[in-house]
Amino acid sequence: MYVAVKGGERAIEASWRLLDKSRRGDTRLAELSVAQIREQLRLAVARVMTEGSVYDEELAALAIKQAAGDLVEAIFLLRAYRTTLPRFGYTQAIDTEAMQVERRISATFKDVPGGQMLGATYDYTQRLLDFALLAEGDAGNDLATTPASIQAAQSAVEAMPRVVTLLDKEGLIEQERPTPDAPEPGDLSREPLAFPASRATRLQNLARGDEGFLLAMGYATQRGYAHTHPFAGEIRFGTIAVEMELDELGEAVEIGDIDVTECQMINQFAGSSEVPPTFTQGYGLAFGHSERKAMAMALVDRALRAEELGETLASPTQDIEFMLSHSDNVEASGFVQHLKLPHYVDFQSELELVRRLRAQHSAEGQDQGKNQDHDQQEQAA
Repeated sequence: MYVAVKGGERAIEASWRLLDKSRRGDTRLAELSVAQIREQLRLAVARVMTEGSVYDEELAALAIKQAAGDLVEAIFLLRAYRTTLPRFGYTQAIDTEAMQVERRISATFKDVPGGQMLGATYDYTQRLLDFALLAEGDAGNDLATTPASIQAAQSAVEAMPRVVTLLDKEGLIEQERPTPDAPEPGDLSREPLAFPASRATRLQNLARGDEGFLLAMGYATQRGYAHTHPFAGEIRFGTIAVEMELDELGEAVEIGDIDVTECQMINQFAGSSEVPPTFTQGYGLAFGHSERKAMAMALVDRALRAEELGETLASPTQDIEFMLSHSDNVEASGFVQHLKLPHYVDFQSELELVRRLRAQHSAEGQDQGKNQDHDQQEQAA
């Protein structure tokens, strides 16, 4: 705490009031509601839910409002709240092949079972500012004005098989299938990260990791800092049911639906003496519509499998400890921002040390100068 700052606790309380005032902004303008953030800033809400490890759109929107749009701070707020919640149990693994797809594309096959669905995306827009959005009020783009063909497509979503199953039929791509003796995955939200880390733990860490960090590292893997050549096998976004087994009923029941984005990256693999040449996968999964995060996660996941696949470790993007230890934005932000806290005693000791070293350096310089003068006098004599 800044107890040494003039005013002490009163100064801190005044800072809180200033923060509230700054967050509210000009009171002549209508206040931004949590509902508006939830509905109109859905991509920001999706990121906060994913990296905050809580699927709750309203709480994520509230955190964004409280943080004045600082998403890393909002993620911190959501994680902190998460620690106060009771744990009732674990849901069953979701089957994304049963997803009610809203958007689904593949860069590996033109014609895929179920077809390609472009959905709502910025991918096909021109990156030009739309000044029409400066006009106040709704533009009227609601269900009543949506073309019937689009309404029909939106209501006709159905389960679609994964694209990688086309390769799996020929045995050309690895497939991870659960085994009865497989250990239960750990829970990073309750247990600290430890090494060596299993792939399940790594994927949890990457899902909670900072999108910007993963994006940069995924970019690095494409620029040669990993032995990978990725293809976007499939990227899909949609709604999936969540099931939980209830002891009282003795069976699993649906407890709700969530929106998720899944990415499967396909990579070349030369094989080995035991494994024939095949394709391998990198995997990404995130809450809400989070394509960039899921893609970056899949790229990094594949790079981190280098040792498992017998590839040469030649890049930080393949170093599991380096990547997992520095991907979390809450930890990174806390460690960087702790430098704002008082370090008076530490700095005074450093300052005193530098002064002593400078004095010693000056004294040594004077002694050296005297020795040089003495040598010159002896030579002159």
